[in-house]
Amino acid sequence: MTGSKRGARLRATAASVVDDVVRAGRSLDAALAEREQGIAADDLSLLRLLSYGTLRHHWRLMSWIDAMLDRPLKRRDSVITQLLAIGLYQLAETRIPDHAVVSQTVEAARTLRRPKLAPLVNAILRRARRDRIFDAEPSDERAVHDHPAWLLDRLREDWPDDWRDVVAANNARAPMWLRVSPSAGTAEDMRERLGKEGIASELLEGAAQALRLAEPQPVDTLPGFAAGALSVQDAAAQLAAPWLLAGGARRVLDACAAPGGKTGHLLELGGDQVDVTAVDRDPERLAAVADNLERLGLDATLIAADASNTEEWWDRQPFDAILLDAPCSATGVIRRHPDIKHLRRAADIDELAQLQAGLLDALWPTLAPGGRLLYVTCSVLRQENDEVVSGFLARTPDAREDNVLHDYNIRDLMRDKACGQQILPGTAEMDGFFYAGLTKVS
Repeated sequence: MTGSKRGARLRATAASVVDDVVRAGRSLDAALAEREQGIAADDLSLLRLLSYGTLRHHWRLMSWIDAMLDRPLKRRDSVITQLLAIGLYQLAETRIPDHAVVSQTVEAARTLRRPKLAPLVNAILRRARRDRIFDAEPSDERAVHDHPAWLLDRLREDWPDDWRDVVAANNARAPMWLRVSPSAGTAEDMRERLGKEGIASELLEGAAQALRLAEPQPVDTLPGFAAGALSVQDAAAQLAAPWLLAGGARRVLDACAAPGGKTGHLLELGGDQVDVTAVDRDPERLAAVADNLERLGLDATLIAADASNTEEWWDRQPFDAILLDAPCSATGVIRRHPDIKHLRRAADIDELAQLQAGLLDALWPTLAPGGRLLYVTCSVLRQENDEVVSGFLARTPDAREDNVLHDYNIRDLMRDKACGQQILPGTAEMDGFFYAGLTKVS
């Protein structure tokens, strides 16, 4: 296959991936997993760049397309609309030569079996380049901020002084964070080891095992990754395990555990002093937990079940500590998953808050008196975070808030809420996470 044909095929695939997300409502991970099979290994990074970038800036790209089209394309040709967005993203945000962008994106229209629309793609991209439409500020607020209107409204309401920073962080590319296993030495030791391999990284005070890479790297190139010395995990997510284990728990529940990053961290820190039970309702995702633990050389009891249905899986032996990493809107990790902006709806938040409250109510009886529960979400929305915890405390007489952090160096990076603490996305280059510690009164 010639380079031109190969480039056209890659862009056609990227357009199909974006169309899967925007029109069909599929997750970006699922769409990529299905469609990247036929792409050359050397082209996968570009496929991901185009797919992620186009979804990240989709509202702005669509505003340019709308301005240049006399009328929208027919629904059956929605993939060509996304191909136009792919082309405009390349012209505006990448260093790919303009002539290559135009020629290969036009050819991609033919690859997608829309040869009659190839001249239109050619005309739009050439006009965009000629008229420099990228310099014009959109009038639509959604296009200005590249967020759906409902989410902008929520962010303004919940974070009146910070919403613009949150939006900017959501639209940025996420850095790559690593967690260093204690068995591999300190984070400083690993930073020096990576430096000798030409991989630059930085430490974060308050997150003892965290390293942020200056540039993302394929995991199979990281020294010690295959042997379990390193794991990929955002620094904000690394706060959960040491916080929960600070009380010296022995029997630990990791509820809603998949994909298992926090499960592995609990076991790395607790060693043979902790017995971890990891529950998740999705057997396939639970298999990913098993794979992760096998790589780390760690072991936990894995149960495929709905964590809220304790009659199905609990053995009536109380837990000393519970990590409830609750299902949520994931509005704190949009920079890693830009499809969230397209897939999530305002109505989802009410349903998620009810689910989160139900999980707290169901799991609380499994906690031993004097035990600790850490409620965690990767959301920045008050309705899923402090409102859920405040409601739980109000209706649960033996529950008390326990906001004692495992390391107070991280306190300055957190925002105190009515209940719990929030890390906003972009703070010290971390993702957005909410934490609330709860103790069961003896």
